[in-house]
Amino acid sequence: MYITTTIPYVNARPHLGFALEIVQADVLARHYRRREPVRFQTGTDDNSLKNVLAAQAAGVPVQEFVDRNARAFEELREPLALSFDSFVRTSRDPAHRQGVERLWRATAHDVYQRHYSGLYCVGCEQFATEDTCPEHGGPLQVVEERNWFFRLSRYQDRLRELIADGRLRVEPAARRNEILAFIEAGLEDISVSRSQERARGWGIPVPGDPSQVVYVWWDALANYVTALDDYERWWARGRKIHLVGKGVIRFHAVYWPAMLLSAGEPLPTEIYVHDYLTVEGRKISKSSGSAVDPVDLAARYGSDAVRWWLLREVPRVGDADFTEGRLAARHDEDLANGLGNLVKRVVTMVHRFRGGHVPDVPAEPLVPDVEERVHEALEAFDFRAAASAVWSIVEEANRHIERERPWQQADPDVALATLVQACRTLAVQLEVFLPEAAARVAAQVEGARLPEPSPLFPRIV
Repeated sequence: MYITTTIPYVNARPHLGFALEIVQADVLARHYRRREPVRFQTGTDDNSLKNVLAAQAAGVPVQEFVDRNARAFEELREPLALSFDSFVRTSRDPAHRQGVERLWRATAHDVYQRHYSGLYCVGCEQFATEDTCPEHGGPLQVVEERNWFFRLSRYQDRLRELIADGRLRVEPAARRNEILAFIEAGLEDISVSRSQERARGWGIPVPGDPSQVVYVWWDALANYVTALDDYERWWARGRKIHLVGKGVIRFHAVYWPAMLLSAGEPLPTEIYVHDYLTVEGRKISKSSGSAVDPVDLAARYGSDAVRWWLLREVPRVGDADFTEGRLAARHDEDLANGLGNLVKRVVTMVHRFRGGHVPDVPAEPLVPDVEERVHEALEAFDFRAAASAVWSIVEEANRHIERERPWQQADPDVALATLVQACRTLAVQLEVFLPEAAARVAAQVEGARLPEPSPLFPRIV
């Protein structure tokens, strides 16, 4: 299985909106690694005009500016407890440029030149069909030049068939219907190059035409194959899952598959689309002034608190409004008062009644189908449902304590063994979602003799 995130522009440091996507991808990668080989890839889109303009505004050479911000994205690994296998840099990886050139040549039969004029949104890096951009608002640039165009219209019927019958699976269903409606309205050919002058000389030159650079989205989408060290293993067969935000769904579910069809290459198998994080109802973005720094959040609250809010609070469909108060409340309610308190109670009772030794008696699982429920939820791209399935162990264990009352039993061995087993199952299942918390839980409940209880999650509030 091959799992990817989008590769974000590096016109600024990463924000919490991208953290949502990369944490979701990390959960999928950790879950499926228990079942099969997985490659998890992320990276940065360096060759954007947005990056050039941001570097010029900062008074910094473009490559230096891009390198600095790209490093900030790669360094999300530790504060967010990520497990990606590869990190692609589109301006630095030699294999990427070579791969973009090969893809261009493989689609040469569908590429032609013509004059074009229209309104262009630098934020989206695409021509707009309306007077304003619904994603970024603000004024659009009037652009008039001669570009290379790709015959997207040629693949309208084929794309509709692939998406409608599920061979190219787009989730959730509302996004699949959105894409089908977009295709049904008629696909027009798209510009796939920019003049060197407008690109400020930044980007990958069009093969055979150094006066033009490859359109940044063509360049960026190619990363999914250019960065693979074993193309046959990871792309030619098996599941290929793209995680994307709703704002870039057309690029991934229409343009990218059409490029691959033209080149005669296999398509991705699944495109999972998430909605946005907002602050006071406004989309979190690097350019809007509403960005929230996930590294700063993790430094103050811990990676467990950040990951848990993203996984437990964000719905499968619909935007989610973020506040630090909501993050702190979810941490305290679930991790401190729920999980932390449960483990402490169980370990304390084992020490009180059995001197820290776990009773060697059979224990029945409290939630026997938890692994199946987690898998079904993640197969449906529903992270909140998957997190809730794991959380059902905490809820059932607390009910078991109140129901059995080990402190009132003459022989509490079965009750204690059952509770320890529940905590051990929690550690195993939680590792996919909160790897650091899972390790701390495991350290408290593994072994024949348990260590003295210690606080796992100090309250934030």
